[in-house]
Amino acid sequence: MKTVTLATCNLNQWAMDFKGNLERIIESIKISKSKGAKYRLGPELEVPGYGCEDHFLEQDTMLHCWQSLAKILKDPELTKDIIVDVGMPVLHKDVRYNCRFILLNQKIYLIQPKKAMANDGNYRENRWFTPWIKPRVVETFYLPKIISDIIGQDSCLIGDAIISTLDSAISSETCEELFTPNSPHIQMGLDGVEIFTNGSGSHHQLRKLDQRVDLIRTATSKSGGVYLYANQQGCDGGRLYYDGSCMIMINGDAVAQGSQFSLVDIEVITATVDLEDVRSVRASFMARCAQANLTPEFPRVRCPISLTHTDYNHPPNRVIKIKYITPSEEVGFGPACWLWDYLRRSGLNGYFLPISGGADSAATAAIVGIMCQLVILDVKKGNKQVLHDARRIANAPEDYFPTDAREYASRIFFTAYLGSKNSSKETRERAALISKDIGAVHKEVDIDEITGAFGGAFGQISQKQPQFKVYGGTVRENLALQNIQARTRMVLSYHLASLLLWEQGRPGSLLVLGSANCDESLRGYMTKYDCSSADINPIGGMSKLDLRFFLEWVGKNRDMGSILTVLTAEPTAELEPVTENYVQQDEIDMGMTYEELSIFGKLRKVNRCGPVSMFERLVAEWTHLEPVQVAEKVKRFFYYYAINRHKLTTLTPSYHAEGYSPDDNRYDHRQFLYNSKWDVQFETIDNIVKRLNERPSLINSPSSPCEATLTQQ
Repeated sequence: MKTVTLATCNLNQWAMDFKGNLERIIESIKISKSKGAKYRLGPELEVPGYGCEDHFLEQDTMLHCWQSLAKILKDPELTKDIIVDVGMPVLHKDVRYNCRFILLNQKIYLIQPKKAMANDGNYRENRWFTPWIKPRVVETFYLPKIISDIIGQDSCLIGDAIISTLDSAISSETCEELFTPNSPHIQMGLDGVEIFTNGSGSHHQLRKLDQRVDLIRTATSKSGGVYLYANQQGCDGGRLYYDGSCMIMINGDAVAQGSQFSLVDIEVITATVDLEDVRSVRASFMARCAQANLTPEFPRVRCPISLTHTDYNHPPNRVIKIKYITPSEEVGFGPACWLWDYLRRSGLNGYFLPISGGADSAATAAIVGIMCQLVILDVKKGNKQVLHDARRIANAPEDYFPTDAREYASRIFFTAYLGSKNSSKETRERAALISKDIGAVHKEVDIDEITGAFGGAFGQISQKQPQFKVYGGTVRENLALQNIQARTRMVLSYHLASLLLWEQGRPGSLLVLGSANCDESLRGYMTKYDCSSADINPIGGMSKLDLRFFLEWVGKNRDMGSILTVLTAEPTAELEPVTENYVQQDEIDMGMTYEELSIFGKLRKVNRCGPVSMFERLVAEWTHLEPVQVAEKVKRFFYYYAINRHKLTTLTPSYHAEGYSPDDNRYDHRQFLYNSKWDVQFETIDNIVKRLNERPSLINSPSSPCEATLTQQ
């Protein structure tokens, strides 16, 4: 046997938190060494934090990175007899690169720049970094004085190379490179690399983990090899939650996997693998051997360390089954961890939620409840960081030891039912019951006096008074009266969030939570600057359908049975009066169902469909509708999308979870002023509908001279 023990990790780094980031890196190195590892891999850009964005353009950021690296190299024990692989940016010949640093025994052996930038979806890496597009080329990098003064090393190599130890060969991929068609591991594997590493900054998105796992499995199953994957974990200051899931695979089999959602700041996993297993697989695959024989050689950097154990007391890890969780669990645990990171790093003291008794605010409240459950679980496990944060946030004494999620929620979570004369007894009771079930401090405030004051203010300048539609008012009057209720709730929410802790005689303030879902934002079914406007929104990137499944899971599995009561309730904004003949319903107001909205959203964003392409897709799939009906639904969607797009410029920062998120600020870059008539697009759809309606008669008349033309079209 030629067994090697390797370490990889999940680190909860925070953009620009150089002190905290360095402490977590150092601790992960110490843990790796204590577990007998000879190689330690960290996440992408772990020194400054992945999400620095335009801070990468500042020279101060580069300075602080070198300061952190200097502290790692200054300690002779940290890199003694272990290869430490660290991620940070570098300026080489006045070009900025996203790099891996290979350290051993207080020396830098190689700086390996990233070759493929992530530049779609949530990522804009080409804005800050240049890819290294010189394959198999290395250059001399002259180290700054802050480093050379410590280790006496003036230069090292930078470029596309392989680390050659005394007994194996190692090379790095960085995040996006694994996802590219011609990944670096392909050529490097053919040139003898046995251990591939990937320090990543990969965010959570519903149902995404299996894609990562499949890519890593394929990278090692096709022609053998060991693959180490490290990742960021947590909220590093933005909308994304990095979901960890570090892992180690050999020849397509997993032998170690870290957690996907966790409050732990530092998680190191190790595995012992047998390099002979890699060599046996490769040498017996003759077609691979033939291709390897033709592969141009990479430059090699000699690293004088033996990775393999010299005794037989380190058997290889057994194969494990990758752990996946359901989308409903992802909806619960991901945003809950994100909320905890945001709360503890914001310096504030809890959350406030305007709770309506409907599904969306119930889901948001449930996520906070899960957050409190995770806090209690980690405190019981002895997580000192979580205990310290829990005490500080709750303004609790040093001897406070939280043991019950509901009790802890009562210290940091406040809800309020902001009712009006249009609110129902059922939603009022549900809001109170759900809040009690979670442990929140619950209030009830009626807003009629406030909204009435706005009516009085209008009366100072007009003899007219607007009326609701059910009382004979116009659409414009009806909309104005609904909007003033919604906007009043937003202002009142911030007022309460500022004063509720003061009322209890406690210092601090609360963060306001929003609860607009992805589908309603896409349709624009919300008032601009209403109570969907908040500090952060844990469900803003989630579909209504996923939230319904989540609510059912929460009610049955997380000790929040009252949540189930919202599943049978008809979605309603409760902004209009109820009469014998009229009850406001969301789907009727929107003119489309939530299921249809989810389909429209995925086709628009994920499949990149405009009106015509979307119609062509749906007219083939929705066989239960006539073409003209499909056309009307598509045109209705794009009309409302166009007239409401401006609202998305002010969306509350939301947890990114869905591939069709309409977040205008970071993810969905489209204009916000549209020609809502879509003249050419809708005319094209109408022409297709006309041809489809004519087609049956043409099919019955095969001799028609138009048949060939229609077939070509």
